[in-house]
Amino acid sequence: MADKRDYYEVLGLQKGAGEEEIKKAYRNMARKYHPDLHPDNVEECEEKMKEINEAYAVLSDPEKRQRYDQFGHDGLDASGGFDGFAGGYAGDMGDIFENLFSGIFGGGGAYRSNSANAPRRGKDINYGISISFMEACTGKSEEITITHQERCAACNGTGAEPGTSSEACPDCHGRGSIKVTQQTPLGSISSTRPCPHCGGKGTIIKSPCQKCRGVGRVRVQKRVSINVPAGIDDGQTLRVSGEGDSGLNGGPNGNLNVNVSVRPHPIFTREGYDVHCEIPITYAQAVMGEEITVPTIDGNVKFNIPEGTQNGTRHRLKGKGIKRLQREGRGDQYVRLYIEVPKNLTKKQKELLKSFEDSLSEKNYAKRGTFFGKLRELFGQ
Repeated sequence: MADKRDYYEVLGLQKGAGEEEIKKAYRNMARKYHPDLHPDNVEECEEKMKEINEAYAVLSDPEKRQRYDQFGHDGLDASGGFDGFAGGYAGDMGDIFENLFSGIFGGGGAYRSNSANAPRRGKDINYGISISFMEACTGKSEEITITHQERCAACNGTGAEPGTSSEACPDCHGRGSIKVTQQTPLGSISSTRPCPHCGGKGTIIKSPCQKCRGVGRVRVQKRVSINVPAGIDDGQTLRVSGEGDSGLNGGPNGNLNVNVSVRPHPIFTREGYDVHCEIPITYAQAVMGEEITVPTIDGNVKFNIPEGTQNGTRHRLKGKGIKRLQREGRGDQYVRLYIEVPKNLTKKQKELLKSFEDSLSEKNYAKRGTFFGKLRELFGQ
């Protein structure tokens, strides 16, 4: 594990960063190193993205992050001894503490000896992808590589070496619980607690499976196909059922949660399902009107600028926005026209412009006439 970089360092974070800080840092790093943005350096960027995704998958999961903060990279690796005990309890460290204290503080003080053997759902895992603005509009299919825990094929999830089986715990004789008597000022108080030897399972594994070290699960890499639907927005999460960690004791698998980061577009911006863009036009186009070409997410369309268009006028292209998720219909596109004032005029151009200005009267300026009319009413001038 010595060759692995610190996950906080990978995302450029300080230890103790909040959930939103982690998401923001991931998006920034994904945009910086995404292979699509570096066609001349794809291999190195792919390695960077692999490292970034791995760091995000751990730091965005509260339980995995807690393990990492306490034990480092070893706390995330089954071979590091954290996920199980060779020759003992084949479960999670958190489950042991949960069982130890549930008999005292939970369930009315009653300990259920079969709770350690109850089916438990596998944990969800998190993964992040970065897509372009247009891919978010049209949707895409993508294959990703995830790391999750699967049931050990060698022992079929039992944790025992093939050809062997678990045995009844000698301390609790298979009950999974022991009776503890404490002397108090009020007299003797007896309580039932999970057996510390077997962790409440009632059985122990004397010959742990060599492949999974008695855990019953192994950490593997897997290729998963995901379909990003058209209309997905930045920061939304796709859930892929059953692709998380495998369950314990026959419990269902967890899910894969894919956090989507959408890279900004140089022309378009998004508000809900509406698309916005700004288009510069000339003074002459604003005065006389003209047909221009307007870009949309579906391609270019023709648009007629009305005569006398004012600066900042906004026009709606109905149905030219983004497809709505899980329902019919699309948003609209809004085009804001702004008049670009010409610079660096020649002497001749200035003379022509002055001549044109002199030919105009107050009736050519509706707003100007109204404004000065109000001033005269206010100040009597």
